[in-house]
This record gives sequence, structure tokens and C-alpha cells, in this order.
Amino acid sequence: MRSKSLSESTLGRRRRLHVVPPAPPPPEPMRPDERRLRDAGGPDDRAVFTCGCGYLFEAPVTASVGCPRCGEQQAW
Repeated sequence: MRSKSLSESTLGRRRRLHVVPPAPPPPEPMRPDERRLRDAGGPDDRAVFTCGCGYLFEAPVTASVGCPRCGEQQAW
């Protein structure tokens, strides 16, 4: 009596081969202006404000910036 092969012993089903997915495509090269911005650490979200009291200050850009000297809200 002959011994059953591996494919015959699995109820007549054939084994499927493992398919290796293709490698992902390489990333697109960055544009020079985008590379320069990333190398500089990204955009600077700060601005210089002048208050009515005469105080000049730098603060984060938001919709409501108050003068650190007098507390007056600055218009944006």
C-alpha cells in the first residue's frame, strides 16, 4: 500500500502558497519649500502685537490675545 502524499491527506484540497505582498512604493520626494519648512521646525504660530497702551509684545496667534501689561484684549 502506498502512503498518501501531503496534498492527498488534506481531504483532496491543495495547499495554497503564501503570497508575499509587493513592497510599498518609495515616498515621493519633498518639494524644496516643504523641506525647508520642515527643517526649520515648522511654522511659527507667534506674532508681534502693539497695544493701545504702547506696549509691544510677542504672543501666540489666537482669536483673543491680551496685553500682558494692561490686560486689554487685542483685535485680530
